[in-house]
Amino acid sequence: MKKFKIHTDKEKLLHEKCREVALPLDEEKRQTILDMVEYLKLSQDDEYAKANKIRPGVGLAAPQIGVPERFYAVYLVDKEKTYEYGLVNPKILSTSVKKAYLEGGEGCLSVPEDVMGHVYRYFRITIQAYDAVSQQNVTLKLVGYPAIVFQHEYDHLDGILYYDRINRDDPFKKDPEAVAI
Repeated sequence: MKKFKIHTDKEKLLHEKCREVALPLDEEKRQTILDMVEYLKLSQDDEYAKANKIRPGVGLAAPQIGVPERFYAVYLVDKEKTYEYGLVNPKILSTSVKKAYLEGGEGCLSVPEDVMGHVYRYFRITIQAYDAVSQQNVTLKLVGYPAIVFQHEYDHLDGILYYDRINRDDPFKKDPEAVAI
């Protein structure tokens, strides 16, 4: 597995909008994306993560590895479904009105110290991108936890960190309409 230097929120790069990626992908960029997916898979193996001093993660965006381009990797298992993607130039086509949030709060590989509070995101999204894993264009309809993960990574491409979405005056302010996950 390729080890990545994970850039932190103290760095300017994490707060800037990323540029589009030229398609078709060259083999080097595709390999980087596949390595990002593999990194996430292995980070979820407790023994491997501990031995290699890496934090577990379900998503990793290009700026987090020092590349200011619009791509990210996701590897997560939710309700017996596996999401394994390397999305390039993703676009959110539609969202629900209903919001959702992670009851325990969000975390980020680029934020060494957790910032607590509710991060309200869309409960349902439709996203379109080129997927470097399957090497084809995909349209994904995501609900609940996967929708939150994909939005979190998407935000990185626009220089937005999860804590930018927390209400500064009342971090745990309840939205009675939102679904807790």
